[in-house]
Amino acid sequence: MPTLLRALRHRPFALLWAGQTISTLGDKVFQVALAWWVLQKTGSAVAMGTVLVLTMAPMLVFLLFGGVLVDRLPRVRLMLISDVVRGAAISSAALLAYSGRLAIGHVYVFSLIFGTVDAVFQPAFRSVIPELSPPDDLPSANSLTSLSGQLSGIAGPAIGASVVLLGGAPLAFALDGLSFFVSGLCLLPLLGSVTPPQHQKAAAGIWGDLREGMRAVLASPWLWVTIGVAGLSNIAYSGPMDVALPFLIKNRWQADVNVLGLFYSAGSLGSVLAAVWMGRRRKLRRRGRTLYSAWMLIGVLVMAIGLPIGIPGILAASLLIGACNSILGLVWVNTLQEFVPGSLLGRVTSVDYLGSYLFLPVGLTLGGWAADRLGPSPVFLIGGALHASLVALGLLHPKVRSLD
Repeated sequence: MPTLLRALRHRPFALLWAGQTISTLGDKVFQVALAWWVLQKTGSAVAMGTVLVLTMAPMLVFLLFGGVLVDRLPRVRLMLISDVVRGAAISSAALLAYSGRLAIGHVYVFSLIFGTVDAVFQPAFRSVIPELSPPDDLPSANSLTSLSGQLSGIAGPAIGASVVLLGGAPLAFALDGLSFFVSGLCLLPLLGSVTPPQHQKAAAGIWGDLREGMRAVLASPWLWVTIGVAGLSNIAYSGPMDVALPFLIKNRWQADVNVLGLFYSAGSLGSVLAAVWMGRRRKLRRRGRTLYSAWMLIGVLVMAIGLPIGIPGILAASLLIGACNSILGLVWVNTLQEFVPGSLLGRVTSVDYLGSYLFLPVGLTLGGWAADRLGPSPVFLIGGALHASLVALGLLHPKVRSLD
């Protein structure tokens, strides 16, 4: 069996991976259908923005408590409940849409449900992988997970658009709901097969568990430094890449939406190539230097996009950014799963998510403000320089450099 696929030799991981691949593809189909439904129903960008905010806000609010649940209860069971709840919510939206009674208020409620459930599902999913894969196969398992997500990101929107054209948004909603139930069926055989020691220890109380998770992060400099750098660097990264990019392509290069699509596709292609390469490695070495070098290069490439390098240049930069993001993400996830005790992994993962994305709205706001006043090119130059500088500061810490 090829090195990349070796984690699929283990039936529990293969079932988990198959179910989540189907669910992720369903989510990508749903995203296109939802955006189109909101556009037709309301014609309001504010309404679409509200849907995104209502999805993200409860996840950030409940992430730390989700991490406590993940370290207290069987993780497969929590994931199964999450799939059933989300499948029921999306199926309800599909039924309402078929009957013509779905309103934007219903979508807001479903968004809140999704965000709340994700606060449990995300740390559970990351934490359960090392329970289903031997340590030597973790690079393969995480690379396969990343690969399926990237390929779903490429194929899902096209499939979603076709489904909407053929059967309307209600059909796309129904298919996404079905994907969650299929994922749940894949998890059923795993119930009871994974019982880590932490599931049997006496409860110390929610606040005690939270403090224990925070102490674990603060006791490891490579952890808290990297989470802190991620939180700050995402401010610098999100402004240019999430806000200013369409304006750069349209105003500077006089290009249309096709070039924007090519830019995103190039990034996904880079991620896929890097995931395949990383998945072939049995052992990761020089983790700190590898992770931070790829991370710093992202900042340099963001700066390059703001320079007059032409459309081929920015597409090449996007390809490399996707590859670097995949490398740093896979090194980081593998390191957490190998170095953090299983009894703490859910809480540490939730702290990681919260610290990394808490200030993302600040970056989006500042990026829009700066793009309006300075133009998109300076946003890329400033944002990329800040990103690279912050990552370089993190690499100065000896515990980060020595991480192996």
